[in-house]
Parts: sequence; C-alpha cells; structure tokens
Amino acid sequence: MAKAITILIGTITGTAELVADDVKPVLVEAGYEVEILDMDGLTQDVLLDNELVLICTSTYGQGDVPDNAMDFFEQLDVMQPDLSGLRYGVIGLGDSTYADTYNQGGARFDTLLRELGAERVGEVMAHNASSDELPEEAGVAWAREWIKILAK
Repeated sequence: MAKAITILIGTITGTAELVADDVKPVLVEAGYEVEILDMDGLTQDVLLDNELVLICTSTYGQGDVPDNAMDFFEQLDVMQPDLSGLRYGVIGLGDSTYADTYNQGGARFDTLLRELGAERVGEVMAHNASSDELPEEAGVAWAREWIKILAK
C-alpha cells in the first residue's frame, strides 16, 4: 500500500491552492499518493481517517484562518477529537507588513492540532508575501526538505 498525504487548503485568493498544486508533484515523486482538498465543508473525519496531512493555509483578517477553513477549524476546536494517530506539516502564507498577525493562520492550525495530540513533522513553513520569493517556489523547497524528515 502506498503512503498517502492529504493536503488541506485554506485560502481566500487561491495562493494556497497554487502552492499545494506545485508541492503535489514533489510528494508524488517521493512515492506518496496525494489528495488535495479544500477545507470548505470538511469534517474532523478527514483527520481521523488519515495518518499524514499537510495544512496549506493563508492568514486572513486579524490573524484568522481563511473563510473556507473557518468552519473546519471551529469544529475541531469544539469537538476536540483525539488526533494522536495523526502526523502533519504546515505551510503558512502571510505578509510581514501585518506584523501582529503575520502567518497566524498556519500557526493557529499548528497549535490546535498539537493540542489535539497530533505530531508535527518538521518546522512550520512561514512564507512572507513581502519577500521576493514566490510562495510556490518556497513551498516546493520546503516540501523537499519535509519528505526527507518524513523518511527518517
């Protein structure tokens, strides 16, 4: 049975989806089956039914998760499922010109998943929209390092 990674997308403008689309071939090349899902309409079952997920999310408003991820995030926070069987990674997208809320969408998911017992693999990627680096390129570079950590 092939190893599987489910990429969960939280986005307003579509950038997180672009990043996920560029990261997918890197993961496939490393031998993973990859499914990309928009967080809109998801339930906690997506985390309970998978052993490995990659959260790819932007930050919105005052450091919130994007609108399409809000119901999913709030459901996890209220239901408090046991995610001790889950490993995850986070690609966070933000803009450092909003210093107080920079990359809080990814950070909020990271904190909640850890509180629910999930194990983060590697460091949270925090892309800065004010940098010269394209988020897709940063995501691909991060994913190449992430799969090395997963292999250990």
